[in-house]
Amino acid sequence: MSHLSGIPLAQAIAQAMINGFNRHYRIFRETTAGARRRFEQADWQGELRAVRERVRFYDDRVDETVTRLREEFGAANLDDRSWQQVKLQFIGLLLNHKQPELAETFFNSVCCKILHRTYFHNDYIFARPAISTEFIQSYPPTYSSYYPHDGGMPRAVRRIIEDFGWSVPFENLERDVLRILDAAHQHVGTWPARDVNSQIQVLYSPFYRNKAAYIIGKVINGYVEYPFAVVVRQNARDQLYVDALLLEPWRISLLFSLSRAYFMVDMEVPSAYVQFLRSIMPTKPRSELYTMLGLGKQGKTMFYRDLITHLMHSNDFFIVAPGIRGMVMAVFTLPSFPYVFKVIKDQQAIQKEMDRDTVKRKYQMVKQVDRVGRMADTLEFSMVALPRNRFDPALVEELKRVCGSSIEEDGESIVISHVYIERRLMPLNLFLEQADEAQTEHAVQEYGNAIREMAQANIFPGDMLWKNFGVTRYGRVVFYDYDEIEYMTDCHFRRIPPAPNEDVEMSGEVWYPVARNDIFPEEFGTFLLGLPRVRRAFLKYHPDLLDAGFWQAAQARTLQGHVEDFFPYPQRLRLGLAEDGSRDTEWRAEAED
Repeated sequence: MSHLSGIPLAQAIAQAMINGFNRHYRIFRETTAGARRRFEQADWQGELRAVRERVRFYDDRVDETVTRLREEFGAANLDDRSWQQVKLQFIGLLLNHKQPELAETFFNSVCCKILHRTYFHNDYIFARPAISTEFIQSYPPTYSSYYPHDGGMPRAVRRIIEDFGWSVPFENLERDVLRILDAAHQHVGTWPARDVNSQIQVLYSPFYRNKAAYIIGKVINGYVEYPFAVVVRQNARDQLYVDALLLEPWRISLLFSLSRAYFMVDMEVPSAYVQFLRSIMPTKPRSELYTMLGLGKQGKTMFYRDLITHLMHSNDFFIVAPGIRGMVMAVFTLPSFPYVFKVIKDQQAIQKEMDRDTVKRKYQMVKQVDRVGRMADTLEFSMVALPRNRFDPALVEELKRVCGSSIEEDGESIVISHVYIERRLMPLNLFLEQADEAQTEHAVQEYGNAIREMAQANIFPGDMLWKNFGVTRYGRVVFYDYDEIEYMTDCHFRRIPPAPNEDVEMSGEVWYPVARNDIFPEEFGTFLLGLPRVRRAFLKYHPDLLDAGFWQAAQARTLQGHVEDFFPYPQRLRLGLAEDGSRDTEWRAEAED
């Protein structure tokens, strides 16, 4: 093998690749660790900037490493045996690494930019993990343990909160401890007798998102475990308070929904955090947990492995996704797998003034904003090879017709050059077709709430047709078609000016100038509210969405630098909230030891 300054070439390349990853994760941790300072200083705009910037870190470091391998080592000209040696040398560098699974994925990302896709198997890249992530030690430890036997439950709860060491004082920590215990008591009914192993395990790092910090942990008592999430926020007087205690596993799982922004969490050993989270959310895929911890590339790696495994253990066919055909995307699905696959149509097949680069930019934009539980996240893949014999013939024909430049048949595979993958939802238009009066009212209320909350997060959905929204299994309405989204601050919301005379008004012709980003909310009703029962529900809950005043006010708040509070839990779970929605700072309660 060739040598470089006395070092075998494969070893030098492997070292360069691990150096590239280590630099990436160092920068990643610096940004996530900074979430504590931003939370303490109420620097909400800084947090939004950090979320946007962090999305780009990974690709920047991969590109840097690829450039170095090409220029310093001539990596593009290595033979097969040399690349196999590079992988073996790289594995040796991971034996005592704290993030081996992330480093393997980084290795894959670099190789996939240098090697042809025929090399995308385990001989050359990590199609399967090589290093176990079990029992990796970290300092400080992944979680801390507290024992109610030592001084009682109130003291243990207080210590848990104090140990996070926030520099901002609490408004009234004694009150918040009592509120936590009272809410827990109401949830469990009767306190169980303490077993000898009774303890509270709490993840060492808080989870930061939007304007809140989340303490994640579980109470262990005998053979029973009780998961919990404590939500800490800041009041207008720069004091902290406990806003909510979440105790139901499914509610905690919703915190990690892919329709929300990624958490900022400082982790030395991410796999240990994922393992702990899986213990309280066993049905949540590891891929989604990695993604929600800000490690999207690792989430993609694990998702793809899950997909390949699922294909090995199923026999249904990829088919055209149910619903109205999109104007920009061709969408297909595998009925037994809860996701949809979206491919950008060729330019001649797109029925809008839209091009491929614009679509990609819109989808990337979604990853950089606070999705506030109302926008589905997407996994973006390149050069995806799927078994040809699992495609319905009608789907193959449609993909060739409208996405021919993105589709290649290669032996027994269909290779898609670029695809977005999202969680499959029930399209809202299909839901409304079969909904009764009560379901319609709830869905329309949720639809308006989704639009309202996106606007408060500086997102205008653009195409607001019902078919572009979906209904989750919990009845929440989520937006998923991003072809026409815009920042609210880039839009111009206007009222339609009065017509100069009745004849002009009745002519149907537009009598006023319209610029590209001009939006007239009073026109929304024309194409959204054709069905009487839908119109009734919409006008009951959201008549202001048809008035430019709402949009102008939301836009103005964003331009003034205001960052809205978004609560991924119902108002009734907020502790100490009075009936009028204000916070009761004088609340008192007795807590059971």
